[in-house]
Amino acid sequence: HIECEGTGGQSFGAFLINGVTLDLTGEANDYTGKGLSGGTIIVKPSKEFVGPAKDNIIVGNTVLYGATSGKAFFSGVAGERFCVRLSGAEAVVEGVGDHGCEYMTGGTVVILGETGRNFAAGMSGGVAYVYNTDKKFAARCNQSMVDLVSVEPKNIQDSTLSRDLWHKGEPDEIILKTLIEEHRKNTGSQLAKKILKNWSSEINHFVKVFPKEYQRALVELSESKNAKKVVKLAKH
Repeated sequence: HIECEGTGGQSFGAFLINGVTLDLTGEANDYTGKGLSGGTIIVKPSKEFVGPAKDNIIVGNTVLYGATSGKAFFSGVAGERFCVRLSGAEAVVEGVGDHGCEYMTGGTVVILGETGRNFAAGMSGGVAYVYNTDKKFAARCNQSMVDLVSVEPKNIQDSTLSRDLWHKGEPDEIILKTLIEEHRKNTGSQLAKKILKNWSSEINHFVKVFPKEYQRALVELSESKNAKKVVKLAKH
């Protein structure tokens, strides 16, 4: 666990491996977490910072480009092309610029704030949860390859959505709340605290960005598993 203070330069934490945490108080530049490979990156404002973190940039452009695994928590807003080509990592941030989650193929992203235009362009896998309090996210999202779905409480999802279509085999509420709790613990985010304190009402503000190709793959995987079960039964 490496504690840092100041400004992380270009590609801060690039290719960071499993077992290493970079905990930065300050801000970081472009390509933070590029190719993240199992490690954890935390970036939070300094104690001298004045103003709400959710309204200010804390990391630059093209953050977590091509990240394959690991986690990242940013208490503040990221620039453009956040999580482009993400394939397996998990991330929480409090707002992003244009082209967020572009060409994303896997992983989980939580956006606790506004996004720029063209969000999810070319997104074929993974899931993003967006805090959509102004109800304008749909207009900023490129919906050619994704569906926008409400995040339901666990008991409702259990009765309305086949488990074959659950992201990572878990209820959306559990995945989302767990990541926000980790974000609060790691960064001290005031926004995360507010959301968690009023969870039963705040969950209604989240939208799930669910790629159509990912849904198709989940259905095919389920059908394949069921077919194998039938074959095994027939042999018995």
